[in-house]
Amino acid sequence: MIATTERVPAPNAILKAWTPFKELIGVTSVRTEAEYVKAIALIHDLLDEVGDDEAHPLAEVLDLIATQVKAYEDEHVQIPDAEPREVLRFLIDQNGLKQGDLDDVAPQSRISEILSGARPVSKEIAKRLAKRFHVHAELFL
Repeated sequence: MIATTERVPAPNAILKAWTPFKELIGVTSVRTEAEYVKAIALIHDLLDEVGDDEAHPLAEVLDLIATQVKAYEDEHVQIPDAEPREVLRFLIDQNGLKQGDLDDVAPQSRISEILSGARPVSKEIAKRLAKRFHVHAELFL
């Protein structure tokens, strides 16, 4: 047993706080497809609120849910290998976007060059795409 000088809450006190939290959040563990879908929706909402602010009070909740989603994906979701431009094309299609809608990432001409295979995705654009679509930048590199 690890010794600590800090007071550790009693299990019944944790349960008293956890139950309303879990009911409010709707999903705190991801074991089924339905929980996965709920967790992804929650992550998108939290990302809209938290953004890149790691000091935001909800950042820890985002980390908790993202960890659960990652564990589920590692076990249940296979992401096929795809070229970065195909990943980008897929995300554009899935989100009902046009190339011009990504002007916050890069000029439309650059997006067009990437999609046509004339230009690779730079690290900077990969970071912007990852932020825009809430995915890992490695998908584009």
